[in-house]
Amino acid sequence: MRQFYVFIALIFCTTQSVAQDIHWSQFNDNPVFQNPGNAGHFDGDVRFVGNFRDQWRAVSVPYQTLSVSADGKPYNYRNLGVGGLFFHDVTGDGRLRTIELQANISYLLKLNRDSTHTIRPGINVGMNHRQVNWDAFKFGNQYNGQSFDPSISNNELYQHDKKTNFSFGVGAVYNYYIKKRQFLQVGGALFNINRPNQGFFDEKITRDMRTNVSVKYQHPLGMDWDIIPSIQFSFQGVYREMIMGTSVKYTLINRLSKYRAVYAGLWYRTVDAAYITVGMDYQQWFVGLSYDMNFSTLTKASRARGGFEVAVRYIMFRFKPKKIAHRICPDYI
Repeated sequence: MRQFYVFIALIFCTTQSVAQDIHWSQFNDNPVFQNPGNAGHFDGDVRFVGNFRDQWRAVSVPYQTLSVSADGKPYNYRNLGVGGLFFHDVTGDGRLRTIELQANISYLLKLNRDSTHTIRPGINVGMNHRQVNWDAFKFGNQYNGQSFDPSISNNELYQHDKKTNFSFGVGAVYNYYIKKRQFLQVGGALFNINRPNQGFFDEKITRDMRTNVSVKYQHPLGMDWDIIPSIQFSFQGVYREMIMGTSVKYTLINRLSKYRAVYAGLWYRTVDAAYITVGMDYQQWFVGLSYDMNFSTLTKASRARGGFEVAVRYIMFRFKPKKIAHRICPDYI
């Protein structure tokens, strides 16, 4: 119980910060995006994760974000984790499109003999492509005094409408397995360490380094109930984001190769929103849903509506045939 009380104290001693507009509410359900050390960090052989977020539909053109990842452990190198992630984001009137491909690799290090303490460092390499449709924007000098006239030149000199760059990142995840259904997980990662140029003009506009710190704790409350509080900090340039909250898990059945569990959670993103989450485990499948209720200064326009998000996960187990040693009976018996 001491670890649980320390974790709760950490949450309430945290100061508020300003959040970013684009993020994942279900940050624990997009593990490879959260930290390259999470590649291969799960019970199973191959993991597929899909995430979709639809945001600010009540304000303007919806901001839509899609992420798909796959990671696993090579058959003969169980301590090694490898994974790939595809990220696609479209925002605003100009349809600013961001496409990112990432490769991640991690390695499990056991800190003691019984493997209750482990750390998994990881490396992230990504390719980022951004493009914008300048013709979709409306400029002040295109108004003829009465209405907007797209045939009037906007007199803007665009230098580029596409930009591709490469990024590099590192991370690590520490795990303390206390007992069955009770563990502590702490992760830290740095992305865009090389600060690539992402500007559409000849002037160099660097992509700020993103720092991500996360803590997750699971504690059993009874035979079938568990509480899972979590907190995540993200820093990128002048932007600050902190998300904290907890989920409650109830195991419906876990015997004779049958597994079902349901989740419900309440979360808070500083200065920006509160949201609820629900989810369900069904054998190797997980589906999670969340909805943000915005209460920032944008409330008058958003009417308290933020974003809807869905997360889907499937874990595959390879079939491992039993090795049977055949004994040959002598023919003289």
